[in-house]
This record gives sequence, structure tokens and C-alpha cells, in this order.
Amino acid sequence: MSMYFRRFPLAVLAFAAASGVGAPALAAPALEDFFAAAVCQPPYSVQSATDLYDAAETFAKPDTSTMGAAIYRLPKPVTRDGFTTQDAVFAGSAVGVLIDGEVAAKLAERYHLTQEEGHMLGASSLGFSRVLPDDQQQMKEFGLVSLVARQGPALNGKTLLACEFVSNEDRAALEELNKLVAAHRRGE
Repeated sequence: MSMYFRRFPLAVLAFAAASGVGAPALAAPALEDFFAAAVCQPPYSVQSATDLYDAAETFAKPDTSTMGAAIYRLPKPVTRDGFTTQDAVFAGSAVGVLIDGEVAAKLAERYHLTQEEGHMLGASSLGFSRVLPDDQQQMKEFGLVSLVARQGPALNGKTLLACEFVSNEDRAALEELNKLVAAHRRGE
């Protein structure tokens, strides 16, 4: 069993398997497909993430020392919309790339993202996101897919651009945690 599936919520996998939810399998993903997946083209699905993960496994062993993610070095750089990457990222139920430079604000402008209120418990110093429209939410019963751009000290001068699925439970817990942090800052 791949590391990817060990980290993916079991209920979502069961739903996807039973209902056939997911994009058709990609035939030998091209390097450009990693960048496309990071900007949710196509929207996140278990099948498309698995296909990309399997392809990344053929490139090299992942670096797993950062952010609890598997980072794979692509054989050559990929450029799209003026941004360059050579690293594919798989973290929990997110597929993304590490963009050269701390460019979260520029990515936000390009991909119409809004600034996030919290900073992922210090994991990001600047973050932006946009929930995909309803017609692109293939697993809405279980959670929402968003396009995110985040930068922070752990990324060593790079910016995470990713398409991530967040379960309803995780989203509710994060919102509650953000409320507690905000209350603490106000002295409540």
C-alpha cells in the first residue's frame, strides 16, 4: 500500500471506490500534468492523485523530511503562467508543486485566491485559497476541494501551490481552532 493511501481518509476512499467517483486514469502523466493537478485541472480526485503519485514514484525516492509530505524531484523544470517548479508534492489529500520563490501573493493574483485567516499553526506565514465551484466538487458529501498557495519558513524560499481536499470534519476543526487562537490573541 502506498504512503499516499495510508494517509487518505478511509471513508473517502470507500466512497470513491463504491461510486466510481474520480477522473479517468491518466495514461503516463506528462510533467505538465503535475502543475495542472496543482491548479485543480482536473479537480482533485482519488484516481488522478493516485496516477500522479505512481508516476512520481518512477522519478526518484521522495524527500519526506519537510512538512510531513512526500516531495518528488521532477526530471526537469515545468513552467506555467510564468511560475516554475521542479518538485511535485503529495501531502495527505493534496497534490501540488513547490514553486520557485516566495510568490504566494503573485499566485493568489493569478489564480484569484483570497488570503487565509489562519496560518496553519505556524506552518505558513502567508496563505491564500479558493474553494472550487460546486460543479467541480466531486466529493462534496465528504468535504471540499480548494486551490491553495502557501509560503513559510519550512519551504526554504519556495511556495506550495496545491489542490487539496479537506474533509468536512477537518474543516470544522480548523475553523474552531482558528476561533480559539483569535480569542486567545484578544485576551479572552
